[in-house]
This record gives sequence, C-alpha cells and structure tokens, in this order.
Amino acid sequence: MAEGHTITIEQGTRHVRVTHDGQVLAESDRPLVLRETGCPVRYYLPPEDVRLDLLTPSDTHTYCPFKGTASYWSRPGAADLVWAYPDPKPDVAEIKDHLCFYEADVS
Repeated sequence: MAEGHTITIEQGTRHVRVTHDGQVLAESDRPLVLRETGCPVRYYLPPEDVRLDLLTPSDTHTYCPFKGTASYWSRPGAADLVWAYPDPKPDVAEIKDHLCFYEADVS
C-alpha cells in the first residue's frame, strides 16, 4: 500500500439491502465491510445474495492500484451501478467476486 493509504476488510453483521427503482437487487446479512483511506465505507456482498438476473454485464473496467481491475454491471437507466473484482490484489483477496453497489441501505 502507498504511504498513508490503508484498506481494511471485515465481516459485517449488519443487514444490507439494495434497491433501484423499487426493485430489490440485493439483500445480505453477511456483507464484507471495506474501509479505504479517502473513500466512503463500501459493502461487498456475496454473489448468492445479489439478483444477478436483474443486472447486465457492462464493457466498463476500471483499475485501482490497491484492489486491481473491476468489472461492472448495469440496469436500464443505471449504467455501471455495480462492480466486483474477479481477480483482486492479494491484500484484498477476500472481496473476490463479491459485488458492491454505489447506493446501499444498511440497517
């Protein structure tokens, strides 16, 4: 990691629910909670808890020097709404194939 840059990942116990246009896209009681310097807390959800049938793979890929290359999924009217790291860097290996949404309700 770069000087002063940290990423921590822990097993969360809070309930995470993701909706878009009234449709539930994901619901999980076992999110991974990722905290990264300078970024909002993100919840990475196991693929079994995500309605992948409601998402369409996108051609977008982004590169993070700390996490690796992300793949994205979209919904009608919501491009690149969800992302995952299919082959993350070793320091964040736990998030492999878990999906993260820009907006998630946590309770």
